[in-house]
Amino acid sequence: MDHRGLQSTQADTALLEKIFTRARSQNGWLDRAVPPAILEEIHDLACLAPTSMNCSPLRITYLVTTEAKERLRPALAAGNVDKMMTCPVVAIFATDFAFAERLPFLFPHTDGKGFFERNPHLVEDTALRNATLQAGYYMLAARALGLDCGPISGFDAKAVDAIFFGETALRSNFLCGLGHGDPAKLFARHPRLAFKDACTVL
Repeated sequence: MDHRGLQSTQADTALLEKIFTRARSQNGWLDRAVPPAILEEIHDLACLAPTSMNCSPLRITYLVTTEAKERLRPALAAGNVDKMMTCPVVAIFATDFAFAERLPFLFPHTDGKGFFERNPHLVEDTALRNATLQAGYYMLAARALGLDCGPISGFDAKAVDAIFFGETALRSNFLCGLGHGDPAKLFARHPRLAFKDACTVL
């Protein structure tokens, strides 16, 4: 895709390559550690992006030890076992359906907590939509900071919830490997829909 018409600076072009044009969903990983501090850096960037009423329902559980990843193994689809077990960091992107409890802090100028208590039918959609949105922000932030991402949905969500979240209000959405991808394990990039096929301008 040609971005010359966007009047990007050289720095902007380099960032676009890291986040979009050269970035790929990874199928395998190099044996390179991910410094723990970068996980905080990613969070500090991604949490600045918008959510409805600043509700911020994304919760992330990081699996960095062999023991933690082995707990995940039984919940993985067969084709994803090696991909996740060899990944330096596996992030469980989960949704907190009790997000409204934190709204007095996150959205203090109005009674957001009371709003969702009075409208419980809005909780599920609000939580899932915004947690998924935040996970997207998170992957872009990770790429901007030099990591590769390998998101997957091939796993048993109920099993993951039972293993890691128990009786809490957290429910897994999808998993994402974080690290430095192995270029030898990439497939050719698949086609994408053109603007005319995906977009309508009214």
